[in-house]
Amino acid sequence: MIETPGVTPTSVSESEAIVSIVATWSSWAPYLRSVLRIVAAYMFMQAGTMKLFAFPVGVPPNGGTVPLVSQAGLGGILEVFGGALLVVGLFTRPVAFLLAGEMAVAYFQFHAPQSFWTVINNGQAAVLYCFIWLYLSAAGPGPWSVDERRTLRELSAR
Repeated sequence: MIETPGVTPTSVSESEAIVSIVATWSSWAPYLRSVLRIVAAYMFMQAGTMKLFAFPVGVPPNGGTVPLVSQAGLGGILEVFGGALLVVGLFTRPVAFLLAGEMAVAYFQFHAPQSFWTVINNGQAAVLYCFIWLYLSAAGPGPWSVDERRTLRELSAR
């Protein structure tokens, strides 16, 4: 508890209430991991749909799509289909690891040569996605996922 000079807790129940709030909030961590996975994957898919389908907007400067048999086309495929797998939480750990690698390549190949600073080279999204996917590859998908349901089904079958 943070102590403020001249202010003392009026009772033990205030301290217990604060501890209870912190404990309750902490218990939401696995569910917030699922929310992080779902929201980040949905946003990630948009980069792929832009490359493959020109949706919701095409690739700048002309607003078209990228050639499917190209590095950008492969990136679009990984972003759309890998992102979809992450949205539902299916094969989360290996898919997230693969996508973390994709984002590391994207950053070092396209962004880093422009500048060391991510704010100058526009690499913030690539770096954040890389580390979010790396985290999920280690931490797992969270309870709101197909992977979690499959694990629970396997455990109950034993």
